[in-house]
Amino acid sequence: MPHSVQTIAIVSQKGGSGKTTLAVNLATRAAQAKSESCVIDTDPQATAAAWGDWRGDFLPVVVTAPPARLGRTIDSAAKNGVDFIVIDTPPHADAAAREAIKAADVVLIPTKPRAFDLHALQPIADLVSFANKPAFVVLNSVPSGATLITEEARSTAKAMGLKVCPVELGDRAAFHRSSAKGETAAELDPDGKAAKEIEALWKWLRKTLKKQSK
Repeated sequence: MPHSVQTIAIVSQKGGSGKTTLAVNLATRAAQAKSESCVIDTDPQATAAAWGDWRGDFLPVVVTAPPARLGRTIDSAAKNGVDFIVIDTPPHADAAAREAIKAADVVLIPTKPRAFDLHALQPIADLVSFANKPAFVVLNSVPSGATLITEEARSTAKAMGLKVCPVELGDRAAFHRSSAKGETAAELDPDGKAAKEIEALWKWLRKTLKKQSK
């Protein structure tokens, strides 16, 4: 009997939405929770893979795979004992997003709370609706004190039929600084706001995955 694997797809049609940052921070948090975690990088730019190179021999493992080989890569990871997978996808790529959504237990859609970014949610909304997968918009790079902007962003996402994650990620330097060192926000500054936001997101994600498995 193969062990169960939890798979998170992180998708967005917009470049710079924070997909890779979200992927590596969540996969690292999973590793800290004693999961055998892995990031599968399907983006030809291989940003997550570069972060993995900078990181060295610490979990999570980062592997690259073209979208057409995603299913096989997940199977191979599972056979090697991986139990938590985060799929990082490229922007402007329906095929990659479609394959990732199909493979996922939960889909996360990071977006900045700005008009152009929110407009790019519609194609993803259509894909997740078609796949009938639980999907949540994660508001990312939220400016400090931008309550009105985030409320409008939530309304826009909901109008497209998308659910919105209750945890928001602020526009934090720790996310950018840590990535350049092959680290995560929590490793760079364990008591910082970025670390607390990832922790809150992780707890919410665990509960959400538990609901899906019932």
